[in-house]
Amino acid sequence: MLLLAPAEPLDARPFESGPGTTPGRFLLRVIFSVRRISVPAMLLAIVWQVGESAVPLVMGLAIDRAVATGDEGQLVLWLGVLVALYVALTSAARLSLRLTAHAVQVLQHRLRGTLSTGVLHPVGGTARAPGGNVVSVMTSDVARLSNAVILTIIPVSRVTAIGFIAVSLLATHWLLGLVVLFGAPVAVWSMGLLSERLSRDTREYQELLASTVGQATDLVAGYRVIKGMRAEAEATSRYRQASQKTLVGARRNADLLGRFLVGSGVVSGTFVAAVLGLAGWFAVDGQLSIGGLITAVGLAQALLPQIQAIASTSIPNLAGARASSARVLDVLRDNATPTAGPDDATRQEVTALPELDVVVPGVSGPGVTIRVEPGELVGVRADDRTAARVVEALLDPRPEGAVEARLDGIAARELSPVEYRARVTVAPHRVTLFSGTLRDNVAVIAGAPEQVDAAVRAAACDDFAADLDVPVGEGGNRLSGGQRQRVALARALASDAPVLVLHDPTTAVDSVTEHTIAGRLRAVRAGRSTLLIASAPALLAACDRVVELPDDVPALSRTAL
Repeated sequence: MLLLAPAEPLDARPFESGPGTTPGRFLLRVIFSVRRISVPAMLLAIVWQVGESAVPLVMGLAIDRAVATGDEGQLVLWLGVLVALYVALTSAARLSLRLTAHAVQVLQHRLRGTLSTGVLHPVGGTARAPGGNVVSVMTSDVARLSNAVILTIIPVSRVTAIGFIAVSLLATHWLLGLVVLFGAPVAVWSMGLLSERLSRDTREYQELLASTVGQATDLVAGYRVIKGMRAEAEATSRYRQASQKTLVGARRNADLLGRFLVGSGVVSGTFVAAVLGLAGWFAVDGQLSIGGLITAVGLAQALLPQIQAIASTSIPNLAGARASSARVLDVLRDNATPTAGPDDATRQEVTALPELDVVVPGVSGPGVTIRVEPGELVGVRADDRTAARVVEALLDPRPEGAVEARLDGIAARELSPVEYRARVTVAPHRVTLFSGTLRDNVAVIAGAPEQVDAAVRAAACDDFAADLDVPVGEGGNRLSGGQRQRVALARALASDAPVLVLHDPTTAVDSVTEHTIAGRLRAVRAGRSTLLIASAPALLAACDRVVELPDDVPALSRTAL
């Protein structure tokens, strides 16, 4: 049963990233968040690495006590010890590597959950479209940061193995042991100094790479706009410039990595050569037996890969993890900056079912105020441009704009995003479905199952949604345009929002289905307020009253806070 998939989903609670969190602290927080996995993996890795280092020690003892003396019993005994040692170290290696891979996957899951929550559902609810650099952070930086947990497993076991080698050499000859005991930390420290410039450059290179990936993502997402503006040449030129800068950064980083590996190889090679030279001198001088010489040579050879692995793998991994930690924190902080609101003590409370006022000014007149009393179903007829501006203002009322929304007479921009969205839900005209089933899409923000069933019926999804567990495909590509629009309407209705704003929810359905939806809308929204911005006569006829908006609404001049 060991290491089988858990019956319940893994814990994906977001990592904390408050204002006082530094990249180093965040890195440590990530690393030590999986102690229940990493500590057993570290202990098994210690058994693995120390076991490998003990092989030459066992062989040296076997030569001195069995081969040199011709004792068959001792030979069988030490062969058995050697076999048991190999069984133990290979089993420990296998389990340690599996636990390490599991820890890395758990961290990747939690980090991507943290970034998804921070970008899509930030503190204070001030969500905005994520930049293209988020793609790079979600992939490359999350992978590097997750791999940092290996630093608490493999390097710790290697350092322990170096200590075991030093003690073993100390028992073989005191001077060899002292050289390793004091020389190994100096060698690792020297390699750490060599890695400082590599660490700084790695972060610069990752920032260049993320910027280029972001530009590529934005270029693909906005290609139609670029094509319409005939700006392909300019967009290509800008991307080429960014790509060239990233290429220069990649070459510089590879050059620094190469220099570091050469320098660390010289340091570790010189150190091990000195140990081997001392062991050979003591053997020639008669201070070491044949078994002792084999032990010293074997331990020195075991020492070299330990130091080289720390230099070539662990230190570069630490440099990359620190840079990725800083980049992940930057993304989380960019999306977690709460917007200051008015003093709660001086502001009136908004009721659970508030009165909604939408003030729509006009260029040549006083404009229109749309009022939705609690429990009312109010229709609005407007041209496409005016309707889009009203919906935009209701989606994000905080920036200054021509259209103003009020709840119980309080300007919506004075409310916190969480408070506003707890009362007002806006379903825009553009339909966005998620990969998964019909139920996944409709019930994503629904309460009781009865609300889902009622919403599905009110949106006239009966003809294709008899089974809500049917997959909709990527982006709903298994459904027709009208079916996708009805699923989106069902999702909005299932939210049971106190105030629901619908924008042209039936433009892709046939007239018979549209009349069916109009006849069921009032019942499903009973006791709630609904603002229906549409041009369909059937929908407007189902409203308590209809407000006509003029065509001369001024363009918005909105400045993001």
